Amino acid sequence: MKAMKIAAVQMISAPHWDLNAKTAAHWVGQAAAAGAQLVLLPEYFCVLGQQDTDKLALAEAPGDGPIQRFLSDLARQHGLWLVGGTLPIRYSPSQALNRCCVFAPSGQQATHYDKVHLFAYDNGRERYDEGNTLQAGSQPVAFEAQAGTERFRVGLSVCYDLRFPELYRALMSPPCDLLCVPAAFTYTTGEKHWELLLRARAVENQCYVLASAQGGKHANGRRTWGHSMVIDPWGAVLDVLPEGEGFVIADTTAERLAQVRRQLPALQHRRL
Repeated sequence: MKAMKIAAVQMISAPHWDLNAKTAAHWVGQAAAAGAQLVLLPEYFCVLGQQDTDKLALAEAPGDGPIQRFLSDLARQHGLWLVGGTLPIRYSPSQALNRCCVFAPSGQQATHYDKVHLFAYDNGRERYDEGNTLQAGSQPVAFEAQAGTERFRVGLSVCYDLRFPELYRALMSPPCDLLCVPAAFTYTTGEKHWELLLRARAVENQCYVLASAQGGKHANGRRTWGHSMVIDPWGAVLDVLPEGEGFVIADTTAERLAQVRRQLPALQHRRL
């Protein structure tokens, strides 16, 4: 039976890369010890600074840098697929790409995805725009992760992308088995929308969703929602971690995917 055990790490990232690296390594190791074959880290697992521009100091060249080497080594050490949350990749002196890098069990970078949708808000009192420090990506990205003799098609997205179902529809040609969502949702928006949107993406695309979050009070005063979770193709939450550091883990099976798609063949009924 086609199956893969998947896990999502939840962190409360600090402004210091060295500390975040130790935390990420610990929890990836714990997930690997629990049998995970694919592990997802949260958005900005490497740094949540005192100010938004702090990430630019850590920005790396495409394909090489301390953070990318760290992820490569971690994937190779544990022999698993590592979806490396996000890290800043240098775009210009004042902007970076918010990139999700994927590493195979060999340690080789298999693919990457640059966050397409950049978050912005203005409530009249507070204003924030990711576009001040980030350059948006432009392409959906999926890859095949091999587990034993079987292959799983995995679609990539990041945080605010979750609000744009058209991205996930683009990832469903051909259909994905799993959608990954590393994120750093705020407490306010997470409380209202996080689980709702994740379960909607699982149900409408009839696939597993793996969501890895930042989950607590950070050194910069920001509070993130947490609730990293694994969701099955029928929208059932298989595992969830409300707050704090740790990981969630569950089995995915081709049998469950086929069952859901057979009993309600919505993907075949699409007309637009």
